[in-house]
Amino acid sequence: MTQTVRIGVAVDIPAPWGPHLTRCRVAAGDPLGAAVPAHLTLLGPTEVELAALSRIVDHLRSVSERHQEFELLLRGTGTFRPVTEVVFVTVAAGISECELLAADIASKPELNRPRSYPYHPHVTVAQEVPSAALDKIFNDLADFEARFMISGFTLFTHTGDVKSPDSRWHPEKDYRLAPAPARQPGR
Repeated sequence: MTQTVRIGVAVDIPAPWGPHLTRCRVAAGDPLGAAVPAHLTLLGPTEVELAALSRIVDHLRSVSERHQEFELLLRGTGTFRPVTEVVFVTVAAGISECELLAADIASKPELNRPRSYPYHPHVTVAQEVPSAALDKIFNDLADFEARFMISGFTLFTHTGDVKSPDSRWHPEKDYRLAPAPARQPGR
């Protein structure tokens, strides 16, 4: 029997914004709020053969070398309702960079998994909660704003049921993006 491992690739949301969004997700009653800190997903949960993991690590290193650091602006809230019962903080700037990075990550055949929906960069703040809780967090974070540099991403592994609040994602390897060119004064 082939051994597999579940992986994901994400960008952690830095302090003070990440911990704040995680607390909001917990307060909304999201069952995964305490187990899954605020993040922006680049590759969702994907089963891969354990034997392929070293090739995937090398692939992610190459991806990180091809992409430059970029500024991400999170602003306000959005929702996938009525398609799915999810509220998220929206990416207002850095969308193209996230899309290009996610597409490059998924360009390896082992990582090009079927998706139910097109990739849409966002930071989930509530799911699997009653509609009233979704409405509340949507309104509570409507004025949320955070601007910061994305300088890398992390490969995570997971064991157990991803839907279980007792399960955990474990950081395996951090990848640094290429430095952005220095800005010229007056430009």
